[in-house]
Amino acid sequence: MSNTIGKIFTLTTFGESHGVALGGVIDGCPSGLEIDLNFIQSELDRRRPGQSKIVSQRKESDKVEFLSGIFEGKTTGTPIGFIIRNENHKSEDYDHLMDAYRPSHADYTYDKKYGIRDYNGAGRASARATVSSVVGGAIAKLFLNKYGIKISAYTSQVGEIKLLRNYKELDLSKIESNVVRCPDELIADTMIKRIEQVRKEGDTIGGVITCVAQHVPAGLGEPVFDKLHADLGKAMLGINAVKGFEIGSGFEGVKMKGSEHNDGLIPNPAPKEKGAIAFKTNNSGGVLGGISNGDDIYFRVAFKPVATIMQKQMTVNKRGEEVEISGKGRHDPCVLPRAVSVVEAMTAIVLADHLLRNRTIKM
Repeated sequence: MSNTIGKIFTLTTFGESHGVALGGVIDGCPSGLEIDLNFIQSELDRRRPGQSKIVSQRKESDKVEFLSGIFEGKTTGTPIGFIIRNENHKSEDYDHLMDAYRPSHADYTYDKKYGIRDYNGAGRASARATVSSVVGGAIAKLFLNKYGIKISAYTSQVGEIKLLRNYKELDLSKIESNVVRCPDELIADTMIKRIEQVRKEGDTIGGVITCVAQHVPAGLGEPVFDKLHADLGKAMLGINAVKGFEIGSGFEGVKMKGSEHNDGLIPNPAPKEKGAIAFKTNNSGGVLGGISNGDDIYFRVAFKPVATIMQKQMTVNKRGEEVEISGKGRHDPCVLPRAVSVVEAMTAIVLADHLLRNRTIKM
């Protein structure tokens, strides 16, 4: 079951980076949902490799083929099966890694757990597997749209370059205006130049993606062990290269006193829009006691530098012998521009699942 996320709205994924195809099965999606194939493809295009000079140059169309669960443009309530065929795999780029363990990759741990590993493009451990998550997330977004829930993620840090402004001060409609997907044009330009510099050095760089979910109703979340922010954190940490998750004030909140950190409750000046309650601040990130409070849900996701670098590194092989390796093929110097769509997709899946759980309980 480690390849499945969700309790009611579920996504099970399968496939490897250099196999015939990747795909998944979405179950629990309500019947009658209109499926916008153009929207789903546009979400895949945001994650697709080869879209700019600062991402992997692997050429994949990432066209999704639906196999079941959709009839005359609407969901039937039955499992939605789909595949995305691999078109441009170059397995020969990985022949030199047949016996060697790459630093900071899953090579060693997969070998120890399963006794066998697919060394072609990291197999199941490859970030290419996230293409299935984007399909599931796109359908989850179509469902959430019925409730007015909007999810926006953007690159807020690349290496030491930070976008310091709060998301409320930004025009989130500008996220797609540049290849790094940062809504601040000046900061975006600096980020792009930094990634280009790192790429020329044969190196990689990490950063942070900020995500905001707006118009989420109060009451979503299942304490104690399925708290909304806990499920969001698990979903984010399930994305390749993610090493950290913080919601609301996060680690910065430890610098504040309770009197500063508490989100005061006030009468809502527009009760017809959100309800009778509003909050002076939102240090909690829209979640209290594991349950959404109706305010914006916002969090940050930290991505490590991509492990494959085009520089020589020393490592060991299966026999414990020291060997020298260097990266080959087409890899991202920074995963963030393409990971923005993955963060949004996983957020949508979690929110769709909890929205359906909440509706089920109330019926």
